Amino acid sequence: MSTLITVLKGGGRYDATWVERLARGVRRHAPAFARILCLTDGPLAVADVERVPLRHDWPAWWAKMEAFRPGLTDGTTLLCDLDTVFTGSADALAAPGLAAMEDYFHKRRLSSALLRWDGSELAGLYQRFAAEPERWMTAGSCGPVPNAVHGDQVVIDHWLRQDGLRPRFFQEIAPDLLDFYDPQRDAHGPVVIFIGESKPDTARGSVHAAWVGA
Repeated sequence: MSTLITVLKGGGRYDATWVERLARGVRRHAPAFARILCLTDGPLAVADVERVPLRHDWPAWWAKMEAFRPGLTDGTTLLCDLDTVFTGSADALAAPGLAAMEDYFHKRRLSSALLRWDGSELAGLYQRFAAEPERWMTAGSCGPVPNAVHGDQVVIDHWLRQDGLRPRFFQEIAPDLLDFYDPQRDAHGPVVIFIGESKPDTARGSVHAAWVGA
């Protein structure tokens, strides 16, 4: 069974609307995902989405480290950021095998915007982070890295490299699958990724229409 996991941490830009719109896109364009889970610290009532309470008060993107908790899923699992928009067939994301999006700015480094694994394969990431969260949330904890911002994907990439695990990149597995949002053009897809200040709620044209379900 393939499962998509997303994380909604309260107090920021995102709310349940973003979960609902992501889930709608998944159901329409990636039906191979039999389950959608949302890890959250707040109430959530979205059709076809299972609410899973966050156990820790890790701030901002660090809450995504809970997606690796053992026992959450069986089979193929995809961590997917809330600001992802589906505009066309994306069942390729639900295929088995360790994979990740390659970071837009740093080649050969992974991004946790899209990260796929099997069951509890990456449970060690959660366990290691939970043991010393303050240490790993501190910039420099992973040694010299190219990233200007220290976040969850820096730590994930660092540990997977240490363990000799090299996820394949979606851009190589399916070259036409991911598309980075560009306000200068209208057609995008089938999986639209947002980098920097651009987000689905400020997008224009067909991408915004796909996000709101028009």
